[in-house]
Amino acid sequence: MGSAAQRIAAQAAVLREFGGDFKLETVHIDAPRAGEVLVCMGGSGICHTDLLMRTGFPVPLPIVLGHEGSGVVEAVGPGVKRVKPGDHVVLSFNSCQQCPSCLKSQPAYCHQMVEYNVSGLRRDGSSALSQDGAKIHANFFGQSSFATHAIAYEVNTVPVPKNLPLEILGPLGCGVQTGAGAAINALRLQPGDSLAIFGGGGVGLSALLGALAVGAGPVIVVEPNAGRAALARELGAAHTIDPANSAHVLEEIKSLSGGGVTHAIDTTSIPEVVATAAESLLHNGMLGLLGFPRMDAMLQLRMMSMFSRGIGLKYIMEGDSDPQEFIPRLAELYRDGRFPFDRLINKFRFTDINAAAHAAETGEAVKPVLVF
Repeated sequence: MGSAAQRIAAQAAVLREFGGDFKLETVHIDAPRAGEVLVCMGGSGICHTDLLMRTGFPVPLPIVLGHEGSGVVEAVGPGVKRVKPGDHVVLSFNSCQQCPSCLKSQPAYCHQMVEYNVSGLRRDGSSALSQDGAKIHANFFGQSSFATHAIAYEVNTVPVPKNLPLEILGPLGCGVQTGAGAAINALRLQPGDSLAIFGGGGVGLSALLGALAVGAGPVIVVEPNAGRAALARELGAAHTIDPANSAHVLEEIKSLSGGGVTHAIDTTSIPEVVATAAESLLHNGMLGLLGFPRMDAMLQLRMMSMFSRGIGLKYIMEGDSDPQEFIPRLAELYRDGRFPFDRLINKFRFTDINAAAHAAETGEAVKPVLVF
């Protein structure tokens, strides 16, 4: 913990009990150490992962969550060269930069992903946040962006152009990156490829936007929420299917696509839905899985059916992305009008974080973004 002279006061949304509300409290944040970056937050998206952690995923309490931050660099620690004070940045996931995956520019599959992103601590066991001398766990995805200021790392701090609306860019660091990256990086969709997306939330609709940005299509979105389905059509989905009012989702997909699709993405992690997604594929098709499954969830797939069509299946982490390369690419696509992810966003004041979280849980908001 830094000295009192080095620490600054910040407002943070502290989680003190699982299932409880976020509490706005004054905390103190250390000056950045070697390799660290102090960011004054402009906005932060709320991701499904934040809500999952709040319900009881084993993170240490009390903790400050948030991992889709955007803001302005206020100070940098020794050795930081990629960013400087005054830069506009998006914060993404942290990675060790030393394991075999990281050395292959595949940080989404960092061998120490859990330790670096959900331990709530720096590697030396310390935290950058404190309150009256007591530790407040932070370092969530290398940022803990549910606060007016955040300590991030050079590796997960990505410069973005200053002529873009900074407060809404945070979701490029996780949810939007995950969906769009699944379509662009992992499945490598090409013009003429067809796609079925199961789940039209923030990740699913980001996958839709990513597919359309590279010329793929038609895209079918399976989504029971009428508002989200309507938005999918507005964004360019050729068809939407309401699974709550369809007894034959698979047959509908095949009918609408001329026999099946070349690619499918599941964001639900519901085993029965994954099985339908697998059956919707044409020969040599590929299925990408993005959702966070239950700990005891098991897949039951028709192996002979998969064998006879030669289909593949891949779990996709963080959109197969290297944030330092992919976030600027998404920002450029957005600037050029080819990736309108802003259509997914509902803004909330930071002080209304609990209302924003509720809107995400109920489906009222596709991608809530807290504005500071």
